[in-house]
Order: sequence, then C-alpha cells, then structure tokens
Amino acid sequence: MQERMELFKEYEYCKLCPRQCGANRQAGEKGICGAGARLRAASLTPHFGEEPSFTGQKGSGTIFLSGCSCQCVFCQNHQISQSYAGRDYTADAFYDATYALTSKGVHNLNFVTPDHFWPHIRHICKRLRAEGDHIPIIFNTSGYQGAAMVDQYSDWVDIFLPDFKFAAPDLARQCMADPAYPEIALEGLRKMVEKKGFLHPWDPSGRHTATTGVLVRHLAMPGRIDNTLAVLEILREEFGRFLPLSVMSQYQPMPGSMDIGEMDRQLTESEYSEVCGKIETLGFENVYIQELSSQSEFIPDFKKEQPFFGNR
Repeated sequence: MQERMELFKEYEYCKLCPRQCGANRQAGEKGICGAGARLRAASLTPHFGEEPSFTGQKGSGTIFLSGCSCQCVFCQNHQISQSYAGRDYTADAFYDATYALTSKGVHNLNFVTPDHFWPHIRHICKRLRAEGDHIPIIFNTSGYQGAAMVDQYSDWVDIFLPDFKFAAPDLARQCMADPAYPEIALEGLRKMVEKKGFLHPWDPSGRHTATTGVLVRHLAMPGRIDNTLAVLEILREEFGRFLPLSVMSQYQPMPGSMDIGEMDRQLTESEYSEVCGKIETLGFENVYIQELSSQSEFIPDFKKEQPFFGNR
C-alpha cells in the first residue's frame, strides 16, 4: 500500500490539470474532473472511429477513461466525462487489461482524456517500455493541458492528439467555465510540437500508421463558425500550413448544450462548406475533413458493451 501511495502521490494535492483544484484524491476527495485516486475506465477496445493515421487496418487500441477536467457542455462522451460511467481498476488490473488490448494487434495505445490519471498512465508506459513493448502511445486530449505537464508527458508519450476547441475566451467561459482555455491550449500545443514535431508518417490511407508527432483536432459548432475560422487562423499563423489537422463536422446536440444559442442543432452544409473554404484559403496541406451527415455512427453509448455502433 505504501508503495502505491508513493507511486501516485500527485493525487494527494491534485494539480494535474489547469483547474489546480488541490483535491486530496488519495483521501477520497473528488477533483473537478470527477475522479478520485482509483483509476476508472469505461471501455478498452480496438476502435475504428479515429482518423486512418491511427486506426490503420487493425484499429487503434482506445482506452476511454472516466472523468474530464474540461467538462464541456457539448461533450459527446458526457456519459463518462461527466456522469463518470465505467469501472474501477487497480494499477495491476489496468496493466493487465492494457496488455490484453495490445495483444489484439492494435497499432497503438490511445488514452482518451488521460491527464487526470497521468500517474497511472505513466506507470503503464514505464512497465510496457521496461518489458520491451514499444507500441506507440497516444495522448488523446481536450487541449486543456499546461506546458509544464506536457514536458512530463513527452518523456513517455509518442503522439499528441489534442483538441483546439476555442479561440475566444467568452466562448470557452460559456462552454467549459474557463476563459483561459485559448491561452492554455496554445501554450501547451507549442510545447507538444516542440517535443514531438508534426505527425509522422502522414499517410491518410492508413497503410502506414503514425508513430510519432502531433495532430490537432477541432470540432466545428453550429452557429459558431466564427470560432472555427479564428482557430484555423491562429493555427496557421503559429505553426504553418503543414500542421496536421482533423476538422470535424460530427457535432451532435448534447443535454448540456440545448440552451446555448444554436447549439441545440447540427451543423449545416453551408456552415461546414465555409469551414472547408477557409482551410483551402489558408493553404493547409495535411487535413482530415469529415463527410457531413445527419447522424454519426461513432457517437458512443457507454451503457453498452460495445459503445461504438461503427465498430461492429
């Protein structure tokens, strides 16, 4: 027990995310993320809903962790990020489950919203590397990570897959209660690119899956295309036209977003066309875009054994 307490001592006064809430998770307190000191996960599965750079032919070994420091009102994973669905794992049981996932031949281990469980993730990475397993590790995040923490992650993480959600502080305040998100996300992204460079190899066919680097995701939101255009301008100015991007159209109204402006509807064809036009105007070279559809088969239901319909 003492060894485990020392191993995960950061939970005693938690400062793992920019909320800096200071919860004593070891003593049973919950952070703003919703998490205590026991790791909780909702799904560990080969996933085919990520970009081809990660799914390849055998899938991305995706691990959906419960809780999230961002708490966005429109989160499509709200069952786990806010309602905290999932099951608890001891450190050893989680390692066994992770190892079983790698044994299925997946191309990578893809930890989704892992920052509030970073001590556990670091422990897993150390064990895997010590045993000679060099499967690429993906840090799949909200973009809400401080640069100092990115320094720690980069010792063990091969690929950073951050969101860049908001360009405007007011929209960040409205959607996740922290107007500092744009500044924090940009500073963290600079550090990710400094440490790992751009995603490599860049092969949208999925024949050669990525092994290192950074790809930035952004979700276009209905009625807030101004936010998306500003995000694209910031990224182009900061990182140039070769920054790998995934600009998504899969927004679906979620319970927490129904009373905010036009966020109670889906994206329109004209809105996403404007976004795609901006991508072209800015000259981005390495971009994933989505086909606009009325519904997404990759909106998960974590109440089911297989949360993703598209993985069947």
